[in-house]
Amino acid sequence: MLGRFTSPSVRPFIFLVAIVAVLALIDKGQGRFLSVATAFSVLQQFATIGPVALALGLSMIVREFDLSVGGMLSLAGCIAVMTGADMVIAGVLFATVVGGIWGMLQGVVMVRLRLDSVGVTLGGFLTLGGLTYVLTGNSTIGYERMDIAMLVNQPMLGVFSIRNLVAIAAFVLAAWLMGWTRIGRDVVAVGSDRRAALVAGVGVDRILIGVFVASGLLTGLAGALLSYSLGAASPVALADTLVPAAAAAIIGGVSLAGGKGTPIGIACGVLILAVLRSGLTAIGVPPFVHDIVTGSVLLSVALLDAGDLERRWFGLRRIWTRAFTTEPRL
Repeated sequence: MLGRFTSPSVRPFIFLVAIVAVLALIDKGQGRFLSVATAFSVLQQFATIGPVALALGLSMIVREFDLSVGGMLSLAGCIAVMTGADMVIAGVLFATVVGGIWGMLQGVVMVRLRLDSVGVTLGGFLTLGGLTYVLTGNSTIGYERMDIAMLVNQPMLGVFSIRNLVAIAAFVLAAWLMGWTRIGRDVVAVGSDRRAALVAGVGVDRILIGVFVASGLLTGLAGALLSYSLGAASPVALADTLVPAAAAAIIGGVSLAGGKGTPIGIACGVLILAVLRSGLTAIGVPPFVHDIVTGSVLLSVALLDAGDLERRWFGLRRIWTRAFTTEPRL
């Protein structure tokens, strides 16, 4: 019974419901947390962290790790701002395509040279950061089209915006591919056992390259829309998205050992972080508490993933029962 509730596929939803319930109780019906404004803030946070968390999560499912997403987010934002003043859509497409090409280059290098993804993508992160500094001249670049900045963040039906609808659509597409197509089954197979997948006829190299292309496309698209929404691009402003994105993927049930995780679970992990950030802000909690609470949730997930939790729990309970209920020997 305990194992069912600690299962990575179920656990994110339990955490999300519990966090919403606790914050609602703390709010005590004052309307600060359970409000349209907070819901809109949650979905805007989702739009910022979600695509990057999905990119990282997909790479983690195949037992790799794409550290370059932090650098690509900033570079894509700068590319979109610099090229999208006259042709807005073209700026987004250009940034997205650059992200996909970079992901493909990283994937090909890793596959052909049999290199570890952490080393390659860490080098990619530093390279992309350097390119961003060169493009911007180490300064913030303003976006001339403030009408577009306002449009991207314009509330629709109270809680939606163009930016968070694009993020939701990306998760829906990824969930369909992972759950209903052979591509999804092959991705899980590669992450679970690469040798067995190869024997079964799975194109392992093709899947690995494809995952990194998808990671680059997602990050490029997210960086372009985020910089449009901010009305500016900066070489450092978006780099701090990497840590919360990784935390969201892990909270959402993705295993660092590979082979486990779903886009829906990752989306739930992102929502957990977004609800915590927006909810705690709405009820007036100091900012430093956000990191403490988020760290506590992440630590709880790590403990639940420690392995054999149910066996250890019942073992401890059996020891306790024997120690305190067995009659003493004479």
